Amino acid sequence: MSVVTRRPDTDRVIIRNVNWETYERLLKDLENQSSPRLAYDQGVLEIMSPHFEHDRAKEIVAYIAALALEEMDVDFESAGSTTYKREVLKRGFEPDASFYIQNAERVRGKKRLDMEVAPPPDLLIEIDVTNDSMDKLPLYAALGVPEVWRYAEALEIWVLEAGRYVRQNNSAAIPVLNENLISDLMESSLKMKRPAWSRQTRQYIRELL
Repeated sequence: MSVVTRRPDTDRVIIRNVNWETYERLLKDLENQSSPRLAYDQGVLEIMSPHFEHDRAKEIVAYIAALALEEMDVDFESAGSTTYKREVLKRGFEPDASFYIQNAERVRGKKRLDMEVAPPPDLLIEIDVTNDSMDKLPLYAALGVPEVWRYAEALEIWVLEAGRYVRQNNSAAIPVLNENLISDLMESSLKMKRPAWSRQTRQYIRELL
């Protein structure tokens, strides 16, 4: 194995030439811990330890998604940071947040998901506030995730088309939301008390519907 040395201000380390068995052992050792989180792409392993800025952004973006789905009266299952992996592809990841929307009924009531037979999440959320993570879009595409929201300085929406992600302003999974709106809501969440922000956000989404 070879290690890519990380910068002092980063929350990630990348290790290359890691076999699948080692990745599986690490998942097993960490299965009852919320941190660190792992991503594995054909021998490349990323280990990420979330910090406050990262987890706060994750919670807010996921809250916006769930709130919009509720106001649209659309069924969904929040799958959080579930481990999604397929040995045949030698790929696996633990997103910051994920949702089953179109396939909510197919996973409801399950305790574990076998990605050899279960569908991928319909929406995945990735937070990269330090801009130092490996490019995971090919990893998500390989497992067939239809839509990815990526938040760095602002929110980006990526929709899978013919095996590749294309950036779009509007969400396909939650049509009432778009990049600018989510970015604006994220910005306002930094300036307001949470109860007031939640009420304002819910009311604004209702007005859009």
